[in-house]
Amino acid sequence: MALVTKAIKGTQDLLPADSYKTRYVEQSMLDIATKFGYKEIRTPVFEHTELFSRGVGDTTDVVQKEMYTFDDKGGRSITLRPEGTAGAMRAFLEHGLFNEPLPQKVSYLTSCYRYEKPQAGRLREFHQFGVECLGTAAPAADAELIALGHEIFSYLGVEGLKLEINSIGCPECRKKYHAALREYFESKKDALCGTCLDRLGRNPMRILDCKSPECGEIAKGAPKVLDYICEDCSAHFETVKKHLDAMNIPYVVNPTIVRGLDYYTRTVFEFVSTEIGAQGTVCGGGRYDGLAEELGGAKTPSLGFALGIERLMLLMQAQGTPLPEEQRTDLYIVSMGEAANVAAAKIAASLREEGISVQYDVAGRSVKAQMKFANKLGVRNTVVIGDSELESGKIIVKDMDGGESVEMELDGFEDSYQSYLIQNAVKDIAGADGFEVNISDLF
Repeated sequence: MALVTKAIKGTQDLLPADSYKTRYVEQSMLDIATKFGYKEIRTPVFEHTELFSRGVGDTTDVVQKEMYTFDDKGGRSITLRPEGTAGAMRAFLEHGLFNEPLPQKVSYLTSCYRYEKPQAGRLREFHQFGVECLGTAAPAADAELIALGHEIFSYLGVEGLKLEINSIGCPECRKKYHAALREYFESKKDALCGTCLDRLGRNPMRILDCKSPECGEIAKGAPKVLDYICEDCSAHFETVKKHLDAMNIPYVVNPTIVRGLDYYTRTVFEFVSTEIGAQGTVCGGGRYDGLAEELGGAKTPSLGFALGIERLMLLMQAQGTPLPEEQRTDLYIVSMGEAANVAAAKIAASLREEGISVQYDVAGRSVKAQMKFANKLGVRNTVVIGDSELESGKIIVKDMDGGESVEMELDGFEDSYQSYLIQNAVKDIAGADGFEVNISDLF
C-alpha cells in the first residue's frame, strides 16, 4: 500500500486505543480546576503575530525560532498559537472580563504549535491543559495555583515529580540583576552561541534558558536572581512558601529557574520528572504581572501554568500509572434478515436514549461473523434476533463473561434489559464487597 502522504513530522495521531485514556486525564484536570473555581475558556488557534511577539517576548526562542508564522490572504501576519496564556489574556482584555469580579479564573485544553526538533515529549503540534488566574497580586494566589497542579498529579496517581520554585523578581529589581548578568556573560561572550550574544544586550536572562550545552555550562556560574530581588519581592516569595508549607506541599527552591517566556515576574515554578528523558518539565508556570499592560490593557497582576498532555501521558506510561479501562459496549444485537435488522435498530435507538451503549450489524455480516465481531469488541452481552425470535416474541440475552443466558420477552425488552443490568450490577457489588444489597435501596 502506497499512501499519498503520512502525518507531518512532529505531529502524531491519537488512536482509539489511547484516546480514551487521554480524555480521562483531560476531563479529570478540568473537573479538579472547577473545584478551584476555574471555568473553561476557548480561544482561536491562530492570532495576530504581534500578540505573541509583544506578549511572549521577541528575545525568546519561541518568537525567534519556533513560531509558525505566515501572511494570510489579506496580507496580515498570522501565527499559530505557541502557548495559551497570551490568547487568554487577549480575550480577557478584549471582552472586558476585567469588569467582572476579580480574579477571573479560566482553564483550557488547547493545541499549540512550535517548530522544534521532534523528540520524546517534544512535538511540533502538542497539547496543553492550562489555567490562568487574572487580576490578583496576592501571594496566596501563587500558592493556590501550585496546589491545583499538585492536586492534579496526586489525583491521577503520578509519582516522583519534584516541585521546583523560584522568584525572578519585578522589573525594578531585575534591572540590577540584568546588570550583574551582563557583566558576568561579557567575560564569557567568546564562548556564547550567536543567539545568546544577541540576548546579551537585549535580555541576558534568556541566556540562562539556552538549550546549547556550552551556554548551559557557562550559565551555571552566573549570578543567582534571588540575590538581587527587592524587599517586596522577597516578602512575596516568603509568603508563597509559607502557604505551601501550610498545605503540606513539598518543594525545593531552584534559583536557576527563569522559564522560557518574557512575561514572567516574581514566582515561577516547575513540576519536573527524571523519568522521561531531557524533556522533564511536565508542568510550568508562574506570575506575569505586566502582560496585560504589554498588550494594551490596564495593570492586571496575573498568574497561570501550562501542563503538557503528551509529556504527562508519557510519564504515566513509564510509571505504569493505573487508568480506568475503556468503556465496553453493553449489548451487541446479532440480527438475521432485514426484519430482524430493523428490529435491532429500533431496540438500539431506545436503549441508547437510556444511556446504554449498544451496537448491531451495519456491515451485512453473517451471524457467525457478527458473533466473532462481538467477541473482538469485548461486549458484555449479546442477543440474537431472527425470524424465529420475531415469531415467538422471545429472545435470549447471553452474558459474554460468565456464559449465563436469560430469556426475555421481545415486547418490552428495553425495560427488561435495564432491570437485568441493574441486577447484575448489584451482584457485582455484593460479590466484590461481601455484603447483601437491596435493589430498592439504590433508588
